[in-house]
Amino acid sequence: MNKQEILDKIAAIVKNRLDGEGSGHDWWHVYRVWKMTRHIGSKEGADMFVAELAALLHDMADHKFHGGDDTVGPAVARELLSAENVPGDVTDHVCEIVMTLSFKGAGVVTEMCTLEGKIVQDADRLDAIGAIGIARAFAYGGHKNRPLHIPGETPVLHQSKEAYFKSNGPSINHFYEKLLLLKDRMNTRIGKEIAEDRHRFMEEYLARFLQEWEGQK
Repeated sequence: MNKQEILDKIAAIVKNRLDGEGSGHDWWHVYRVWKMTRHIGSKEGADMFVAELAALLHDMADHKFHGGDDTVGPAVARELLSAENVPGDVTDHVCEIVMTLSFKGAGVVTEMCTLEGKIVQDADRLDAIGAIGIARAFAYGGHKNRPLHIPGETPVLHQSKEAYFKSNGPSINHFYEKLLLLKDRMNTRIGKEIAEDRHRFMEEYLARFLQEWEGQK
């Protein structure tokens, strides 16, 4: 088994399927998560074959686009890995990461059981915050036809996956319902360090946004 050839082939398949996707869950999101996974994983001593495969496959069938069904993503990952004759233990590990990875509400625990899972989860969450995270939040909001902001509409800290999935609040609320929570949910030292700076940038952005909304800037 040539691991690099498999990674290159999986990357090409993912790129072909997600290229041009407009909600912020496109190939370039996967690319950034993949690169961040490599950055964190190389310093944490992870099994990089597992971690890179999970990073590449984590958004092939996101539950948000499949009626909240979080079994679709692992099934697609398993199909692709089986076609490349990836060993069963590696496939099982990757599919477990894909199943558990996503944020599913402020009150829902999505704790990863393995180092590789923790690293990929951090990489995915880092792409949801900071400058790129802000851009992706509004891209997704536009994709779902959500308003930018509705003054007085209180953010909701969803206590179940079902409630989170059904949420249709304005994009600004998403910062309080998810993005600003991620800094304190990072798993790795490097993830926590990077998240601090990106979190601070979002806070500064939100303050400016609300000032401009009221015509103060």
